[in-house]
Amino acid sequence: MSDDVIWHCIRHNHCSFMAKIETGIFCRNPYNATGICNRSSCPLANSRYATIRDHDGVFYLYMKTAERAHLPKKLWERVKLPRNYEKAMEIINKHLEFWPKLLVHKIKQRLTKMTQYRIRMRRLQLKVREKIMTVPRKKTQRDLRRLEKAEKAAQLDKSIESELKERLRKGVYGEIYNFPFKQFDTILDMEKDELAPEIEEEEEGEIEYVEGDDIEMGDMDDMEDFEGFGDEDDDGDEDDDLDEPATKKPKLPGSDSRSKIGRKSTKVITEVEEDEDRGSRQRTRM
Repeated sequence: MSDDVIWHCIRHNHCSFMAKIETGIFCRNPYNATGICNRSSCPLANSRYATIRDHDGVFYLYMKTAERAHLPKKLWERVKLPRNYEKAMEIINKHLEFWPKLLVHKIKQRLTKMTQYRIRMRRLQLKVREKIMTVPRKKTQRDLRRLEKAEKAAQLDKSIESELKERLRKGVYGEIYNFPFKQFDTILDMEKDELAPEIEEEEEGEIEYVEGDDIEMGDMDDMEDFEGFGDEDDDGDEDDDLDEPATKKPKLPGSDSRSKIGRKSTKVITEVEEDEDRGSRQRTRM
């Protein structure tokens, strides 16, 4: 189809890419080189057309010729442009050497503008700025209502807990067994803290007299079994020492019972056998 017929249908009938505003008529087609809706800039009404597009920061040169008009899949030829501005201009001059000068000039202007906004984008990304976030008004009001309800419920729970603790402390419920143990332990700790200073005040300045240790008295009872026994030596000194009577200490009432409580009594019995041939021999039995 002729380019003039296509332009006549687009201009006077309907075009989905056309945007009419007060300042003029613009084109929303991504392949438009200038963004203005006119005969020279329309990518649909020109069988030979070229433009530049951006894909994730990489620029590509798109070219369309009349020889590929019957192949919509291969309608546009794409060439990647380097990041260097001068090298990109050389590639444009190489591929669009025999194209209309006005179209080549528009493409070079588009490359210049796109290079400038890419530089500005990099600067803005490196610059630290405050991020403004909007919060819905309904959500904030809902959170405030929930907060108020939670505060009221917490105050009610605290008042109930304090009242139950006070009743439990006074013994209103008697021998109750199904109360929580943690709260009961806290009440017991509170009572201990209150009673502790009173006990300390009673202990201060009090003098007590304590009975002596009775372990020695218990041991003296076991020594009665050893009276009159001893070893016979050649000199006879040890016999004289054993013949002396052992002095007994008077027993205090209740000393035997206190000394033997919690202690296992051990008694040593010594048997002495005299033998004519071997002299004296001792036998110890536990």
